[in-house]
Amino acid sequence: MRKIFFSILLLITASVAFAQHQYPMITVTNPSAIERKDVIFSIPWVDVLKANPTIDTAKFSVMNKFTETQVPHQLEYKGEKTVQNLLLQVSVKAKESLTLLMFAEKAKPATPKTFARYVPERKDDFAWENDKIAFRMYGKALEGTSEDAKGIDVWVKSTPKMVVNDRYRKNDYHTDHGDGLDYYSVGNTLGAGGMAPFINDTVRYSGNYSTWKVLDNGPLRSTFQLTYDEWNAAGFKIKATKTISIDAGSQLNRIENVYSFSGNGNILPVAIGLATRGESAMKVLSDTRGAIGYWEPVHGKDGITGVGAVTEKPIKKAIMQPKQMLALTEVKNNQPYVYYAGAAWNKAAEITTETEWFNYLQQFQKELKSPLKVSVKK
Repeated sequence: MRKIFFSILLLITASVAFAQHQYPMITVTNPSAIERKDVIFSIPWVDVLKANPTIDTAKFSVMNKFTETQVPHQLEYKGEKTVQNLLLQVSVKAKESLTLLMFAEKAKPATPKTFARYVPERKDDFAWENDKIAFRMYGKALEGTSEDAKGIDVWVKSTPKMVVNDRYRKNDYHTDHGDGLDYYSVGNTLGAGGMAPFINDTVRYSGNYSTWKVLDNGPLRSTFQLTYDEWNAAGFKIKATKTISIDAGSQLNRIENVYSFSGNGNILPVAIGLATRGESAMKVLSDTRGAIGYWEPVHGKDGITGVGAVTEKPIKKAIMQPKQMLALTEVKNNQPYVYYAGAAWNKAAEITTETEWFNYLQQFQKELKSPLKVSVKK
């Protein structure tokens, strides 16, 4: 009887709170025929301020009006001193909408689902992860050594917990201790979706990144920036800046590359690459509308890793080289080029076959073309 009384009291309290909310109301609509599960979307903070200029960034929460449950949120700064966006994680069924309400009460801390950091204790690695997968890039301390690699490395994982710090601390990440490991091989390739100039049928690799900067660090999105020293690529003098974001719940990174170059014209041919293992019958996805994928052969007891990339616009073509699959496209001088790349591990028990992985990549592209629609009202 006491449990029933307290349950009723909680419902009444919640109902009163909803009736008295003074902060903005957010409507999220899914216009597509695809259900969106645990997706991260952003609202420009200026739109929130227009609805309520007095909102306190340190004291607000967001609630789902229908379920009366708190919605995880993050204030995104993008490296600036002031808030740029409000990030929210929601699920919306196909062709449906949901209503979110904001309240002047401190939110419960969101569980960290993304993380990124520079790792000076491991020869200038830069590592990042979310609740699905982990990655790293190599820095100057490793450049030119026998351990060096050119592209994006993958750390597979089978836990939603953050593992990067623990694995570096143990210094035994090539062994699966129950939550995954690092067995992916990058070598002299672009790895799991790196990009580089592609001139005269050759990938023109840069050196390893020279500087880094974390712009945001969870709990729902982590973003960082890597810069690369100038290098000569078959007559082009090139500098590059890569801004990489990883969202909770996603197998793919958002990668924004800006190339500054001198040479012939305003266009630079580039390639997005996926390392391959040389088996006779490769399992690949080659969709010139903007999706490439590769499902690796089984690696003993370590399992299988799938890698892939999705572009916002069609690619020119996909080709096979001896150690990697390449999607060919081009970038303009000093103009951002955005694409998405990442990986999945069959032993995480979510994506377990090449069909599931390739479907994931193609559906991801469809979702890019039909984003959630958001409105904010007082």
